[in-house]
Amino acid sequence: MGYTVGQVSGFTGITVRTLHHYDTLGLLSPGDRSPAGYRLYGDADLARLQQILFYRELGFPLDEIATILQGPQANALDHLRARHRLLTGQIAALQRLVEVAEHAMEVQQTGVDLTPEERFEVFGEVAFDLTYATEAHLKWQHRPGHQRAMARAATHSKEDWATLMAEAADWRLRLRAAFDAGEPADGERAMDLAEEHRRHLCRWFTPCPTDMHGRIADDFAADPRAFALLVPPSAQRPGLAAYLRTAVHANAVRHPPPA
Repeated sequence: MGYTVGQVSGFTGITVRTLHHYDTLGLLSPGDRSPAGYRLYGDADLARLQQILFYRELGFPLDEIATILQGPQANALDHLRARHRLLTGQIAALQRLVEVAEHAMEVQQTGVDLTPEERFEVFGEVAFDLTYATEAHLKWQHRPGHQRAMARAATHSKEDWATLMAEAADWRLRLRAAFDAGEPADGERAMDLAEEHRRHLCRWFTPCPTDMHGRIADDFAADPRAFALLVPPSAQRPGLAAYLRTAVHANAVRHPPPA
């Protein structure tokens, strides 16, 4: 039993015009005819059509598909290898575009409008994890404190960032020294460091009352990506994030918000 061009179009989703085009090119010509003289597609024709659609899905042009279908199986393998190399190159190019788009997203979500070279110079090991930045932005975007912090960050110059990062680096060294020395997390030294961090946020980003500071510290302890924004992984110690969290909450008790 054969199938008319209209029937093949109906169950394959390929337009009649496309099938006629394939016929004109000699790529797929119906092998049978009805008693009334209409061309009919047989099983072998439909199998060839499946091959054509397969190669079209991979992006092969029609003239190359015709060459493949005419040649032996080894010839098809050569063409597929060449297509694989081309697609791999295209994937790499698209990945580079994705990275460019991610950088643009990162700028929008962090407010850090610096070139990649300036970022490396200023931030060093401290890097923004785009996944975390996106999640944090979605989580906090409606909070006034987050909105103010992003707006303030967007106004910082390269020199501003260099200054605040130098302050943060010095603070990290003293936090780690207190931790390594076994200073209690709810002791004066650790609480003073927590208070210094809170004031650093107030000075550079947004007013940060102790309850807000506590939520930030909770995030540091719960999500390594958040803590990595404060302390690079190479400078961390097991338990350091939890240590800071305890110090922050102890400092909040020491400095309760005004009634």
